[in-house]
Amino acid sequence: MLNIALFGPPGAGKGTQSEFLIKEYNLFYISTGDILRNELANETKLGLEAKNIIASGGLVSDEIIVQIIEKTIINNPFSNGFLFDGFPRTYIQAYILEGLMIKLNTSLNCLISLEVEEEESVTRLLNRGKTSGRMDDNETVIRNRLKEYYDKTLPVLQFYKDKGVLREVNGNQIIEKVTVDIKDVIREELKNSLFNVVLFGYPGSGRGTQGKALAEKFGLEYVATGNMLDEEIKKGSEIGEKIQEIYDNGLLVSDEIVVQLIEKKLEESKDVKGFIFKGFPRTLVQSYILDGLLKKHGSFISQVIEIEVPTLDLISRLDARRKTDDKRPYDSETSKIVQRLADHQDKTVPVIEKYNEQHGVKKIDGRGTFEDVFDLISNEIKSGMQNMR
Repeated sequence: MLNIALFGPPGAGKGTQSEFLIKEYNLFYISTGDILRNELANETKLGLEAKNIIASGGLVSDEIIVQIIEKTIINNPFSNGFLFDGFPRTYIQAYILEGLMIKLNTSLNCLISLEVEEEESVTRLLNRGKTSGRMDDNETVIRNRLKEYYDKTLPVLQFYKDKGVLREVNGNQIIEKVTVDIKDVIREELKNSLFNVVLFGYPGSGRGTQGKALAEKFGLEYVATGNMLDEEIKKGSEIGEKIQEIYDNGLLVSDEIVVQLIEKKLEESKDVKGFIFKGFPRTLVQSYILDGLLKKHGSFISQVIEIEVPTLDLISRLDARRKTDDKRPYDSETSKIVQRLADHQDKTVPVIEKYNEQHGVKKIDGRGTFEDVFDLISNEIKSGMQNMR
């Protein structure tokens, strides 16, 4: 998850750069003014509380503002992150945001401060006033607004400078150059993020062999639920005994057990660049679980790839596999193979469609040789990693 606070004095170009950040990195924009007005318009409980305060001539408290921000974040779980504009405005609000981020198992990656000289801000706003018709675009009001900004903002900037997450960008430059410098800042931040790939494909598409090879090439941890379940059985662990009993009764292993193993894997994998998930998520429920697991660990899905192979080719491959040591239980009969493919169609295809809406799914033609398909997927992963960096 990428969480950014964007600061800058009036006339710094925050609006323009906010639009870029939202579009480029799929961030959800949080402006305290906007979300407060939304609560007022919808007459929510918090909105009505704020309305009463405003009507009596008071200022909306930090307590109400932070509840509205928390509600906004919780109601947008599929965002890659959030862009904060107008919050935190004070030293106290900086502590409030820190506490909120901890509660939500995330953090503020950086605060980008657009540094603009006072006279440059005044010139820009006076020029804007020639066409905007805004009453506050006159020199007296402009200088008062700038003084208020610097008086309130300096302690906040110092707070994040002490934390080591303040990133200053020269806002005196032309718009395009400011955008380039902001991209460089984000690129450095994303270098510290895990690169997580979800690899989809029907049974027989080659996900397993490709996933292992790709993990080795790119320094990623390979997470295959089937392998993890088998390992627990071999170890004779308490969970392994439960899994064996489930298998013996012809039942499916519950999400509760699978999630325990995946979470353990995430916690124990140190100094890895990221993960390749194969065989999970298989259902919509599991997709929500994975999103939650990654978010808990301060991460998110970086790329989703689907290996596409025609149905007749899949049946042929699986039929051939049952004659090898790599055979799976469902390879034993053609009817079981067809049922397994049907299960994927019914349960997993909706997951792929969901991810396609959220992230965009890279489709890979899986009909070539192992090397051909491997090269195609490698190129996609390489491109994805370069975009992060």
